[in-house]
Amino acid sequence: MVCALGIEGSANKIGVGIIKDGQVLANVRKTYITPPGEGFLPKETAKHHREQILSLIKSALKEANLNNSDLDVICYTKGPGMAPPLLVGAIVARTLSLLWSKPLIGVNHCIGHIEMGRLITGAHNPIVLYVSGGNTQVIAYSNKRYRIFGETIDIAVGNCLDRFARIIKLSNDPSPGYNIEQLAKKGKQFIKLPYVVKGMDVSFSGILSHIEEIADPSKKRSKRKKPDEPEAPEYTKADMCYSLQETIFAMLVEITERAMAHCDSNEVLIVGGVGCNERLQEMMAVMCEERNGKLFAIDERYCIDNGLMIAHAGAEMFRSGAHMNFSDSFVTQRYRTDEVLVTWRSD
Repeated sequence: MVCALGIEGSANKIGVGIIKDGQVLANVRKTYITPPGEGFLPKETAKHHREQILSLIKSALKEANLNNSDLDVICYTKGPGMAPPLLVGAIVARTLSLLWSKPLIGVNHCIGHIEMGRLITGAHNPIVLYVSGGNTQVIAYSNKRYRIFGETIDIAVGNCLDRFARIIKLSNDPSPGYNIEQLAKKGKQFIKLPYVVKGMDVSFSGILSHIEEIADPSKKRSKRKKPDEPEAPEYTKADMCYSLQETIFAMLVEITERAMAHCDSNEVLIVGGVGCNERLQEMMAVMCEERNGKLFAIDERYCIDNGLMIAHAGAEMFRSGAHMNFSDSFVTQRYRTDEVLVTWRSD
């Protein structure tokens, strides 16, 4: 029996979760929300996390009806992510480890998402589409590693959506991606955008630049207009959100299907913050059905960054015999999914 407390703070969400042998006991979090048109900066995000984290730990223990003596291990996000917010979680985790005399485990953020998805959905050995504000990867498990089959070669899909939401001044509450999803449902016209799939990899920066010029023609590179060239059509914000979603999600479905064919798999698991987008789930479900496969997806409680996923992944690592020296309890902004030796899986 392993009871673990996990702390996640790699981006604009700070979360604390407690899990005991796969049973969810607590999952609390707070989000740093900035004004429309603005992103979140590392320094201000870390300040928010420092102000919230102690009350979240108390709330989690209260929700779980546990004392610190009931915990077996303290887990924290080691990376990847923004350094200042990551440090908040790491410093608090180290402090709790010393105060409560508990072992410490540093968890890869991406592995946390994958293991949380597998726990909640019951997926056995799926192709994983990991889509968030900082990462876009198609992953399959093999020989004690989560192997990356394809990924973005520039910005992440969530970053593309968030930046476009800022361009058109959508609210960041509850999240830019959610507000794009709702606005896209009202779209009527499809705008043809660049479709950039390179083998198993994808690119989103060119799509973002292209649609930014449509949203704000003043940013368009000056080109001499031909005499017979028609006026550029006018599109609504809803049309642009709809077209952007349809294009980039189609790209993600394509590379996921290719990974399924390569691995002869009939399961797909979507994880990460963008994974709770219902349109992405719909498009992926159609593809899976055509291949006689099955889609596994989770809701915002577990899809969006949370401390519970770190607690669960850390508990699995701890149960398999993993340990961390205190001198190794640092953070790293670059920590790839395939760097982690998966000791807790026997298949």
